[in-house]
Amino acid sequence: MRNELWEQHRGKCIGAAAGVFLGFIYLIWGFWDMLIFAFIVAVGVYIGGKLDRKESILPFEDIWRYLTQKWRMFR
Repeated sequence: MRNELWEQHRGKCIGAAAGVFLGFIYLIWGFWDMLIFAFIVAVGVYIGGKLDRKESILPFEDIWRYLTQKWRMFR
């Protein structure tokens, strides 16, 4: 089962592990650590899921298209 999980969801596993690692590092220093820890883990799982689906992490084309359309009215 563990091998199957690794083969099908490698990006999510790596993202979650990186999130947990960075979250534990952050837990050493502050009060709102639980919320930040959960956010870091969620971001890791999100990025890992994107990598599993072979999608880009940030949709630069969509962002650029949105910004150019948004600022076009000022020209």
